[in-house]
Amino acid sequence: MGTMNISLPDPMKSWVEEQAKAGRYANSSDYVRDLIRRDRARSDAIAEIQSAVDAGLASGPAAPLDRSAFKSRMRAQHVGK
Repeated sequence: MGTMNISLPDPMKSWVEEQAKAGRYANSSDYVRDLIRRDRARSDAIAEIQSAVDAGLASGPAAPLDRSAFKSRMRAQHVGK
């Protein structure tokens, strides 16, 4: 595992240390690693949503919803289960 030294303003440093002392994290490094994991997961989720939006936009114009046909398809799917 690599090592990285970072500089934080005193209020941020105190916050990180308080999070570790509260018992949820073993130490300040664990807290920072958790923040990074959460940020990566958030970035991945945003990318996935953006990909779905892009695919939707690329699929062409929307068609009106035929409620009867939709309900029939849903009923047929549930009957088969």
